Amino acid sequence: MKILVTGGAGFIGSHIVDAYIAAGHDVAVIDNLSTGRRENIQHAARFYELDIRSKAIGEVFERERFDVVNHQAAQIDVRKSVKDPVEDASVNILGGLNLLESARRTGVDKIIFSSTGGAIYGEQDCFPADESHPTRPVSPYGVAKLALEHYLFYYRQAHGLEYCVLRYANVYGPRQNSNGEAGVVAIFTSKMLTGEQPVINGDGHQTRDYVYVSDVARANVLALSLDHSDVFNIGTGIETDVRQLLHMLSGLIGARAPEVYAPAKAGEQMRSVISWRKVHDALGWQPDTPLEEGLRRTVDSFRKALV
Repeated sequence: MKILVTGGAGFIGSHIVDAYIAAGHDVAVIDNLSTGRRENIQHAARFYELDIRSKAIGEVFERERFDVVNHQAAQIDVRKSVKDPVEDASVNILGGLNLLESARRTGVDKIIFSSTGGAIYGEQDCFPADESHPTRPVSPYGVAKLALEHYLFYYRQAHGLEYCVLRYANVYGPRQNSNGEAGVVAIFTSKMLTGEQPVINGDGHQTRDYVYVSDVARANVLALSLDHSDVFNIGTGIETDVRQLLHMLSGLIGARAPEVYAPAKAGEQMRSVISWRKVHDALGWQPDTPLEEGLRRTVDSFRKALV
């Protein structure tokens, strides 16, 4: 297949590009390098340095004539979305619509969209949440992701453009940027490896579902075979609180990291954990990497990057 990966120079996107190339697909990447890194992109992939809001996106679609668009590019920081919801919507809604219009005009068969399995459900009624859980996002980031899911449904009804929405839990692993793509695993790991003190925002009891990036990339490969449009959670179904995570990482790193606290950040929920049963039944996917093993691989990769 001829596949476009938006955000393909970023943390998750670059792992998906690697997985697609390994599976024998013809891959192109669009990324504006605001958080992505050129060195993450394989030489086998064609690279276009563009913002997804650019009018030049349409020219790339006309030239390449993609079969599938895998849309990973996004403004992903919940805190930034609270601070500047207009900019968040500009990237995550208007940028997404720019891609959908280009896909419609050039005959793309399918969109694979990276949504959020944490922010989209808001404060959960049940644990873990499955795909039928009410969607009550409590941040502009979650609202924008849900809006694009609705646009995908519209484009399927109006134009026959198939889609597969993957609602990610908290993805972590090698290549995660502790600055531009701020995930707590990357932040804590970077700080402890450089002798700095990590800080827990809130009381440390907030929980997340941590899923390893190679498992997420595998889900994106399996999504290519889906013969209808659907929505799936991609997570582990296991809750880990921030204090547990800090202790696990400090043990792997061999760092002394006492618990230091700061005020909670706006727009972040207390508990988030999602079920993967539906995607297992449909595509045979399940999370294969235990948290401790994934954290060990992540720490090893961050250590090598410091050398």
